[in-house]
Amino acid sequence: MMSDENAANGETPEVEIPEVTPEVDPVEALRAENAELKDRVLRTIAEMENLRKRTERDVADTRSYAIAGFARDMLAATDALSRALLVLPAEARESGDATTKGLIEGIEMAEREMQRLLAKHGVKPIEAEGQKFDPHKHQAMFEVPDPSRPEGTVVQVVQAGFAIGDRVLRPAMVGVAKGGPSHAPADETVDKSV
Repeated sequence: MMSDENAANGETPEVEIPEVTPEVDPVEALRAENAELKDRVLRTIAEMENLRKRTERDVADTRSYAIAGFARDMLAATDALSRALLVLPAEARESGDATTKGLIEGIEMAEREMQRLLAKHGVKPIEAEGQKFDPHKHQAMFEVPDPSRPEGTVVQVVQAGFAIGDRVLRPAMVGVAKGGPSHAPADETVDKSV
């Protein structure tokens, strides 16, 4: 419809054209919805599988490391027994009366049994003597000037370290060599021509 004003001005009238929406093929719509639902199901299955694996790993860690606190406490008791044996003079062991010898044997048996029980539950001593110093397993207490040993080598163990699985319960307290040749990997060669 043309208004009289628009016609007088010479303008073309505005005609409203209804929007045409393209018809959606119902089969294509169902295929798209099906693909989306498959994607959701696959993602949910993957999330559940990841959750299952994470839970299994957590349960295994809990089983392996649940006794870590108790084991640390037992190490303190085992150390006390070891120190008790160290302070006994050698002549008391050999020439002591039957009561003293029995007491010493009892302390030795208790220490061995505690070590056996710790090992049974996965608590193992950390190798330190003669090893390259590893700050994850060893705690350096002092340095020993020793030009005959490679620098950074553990030369003395003050207190044994222990680990449960791959976790350190207590680092080994050690003395480390200083002044010897440095540790260099055997397969690494140094080019001195530069």
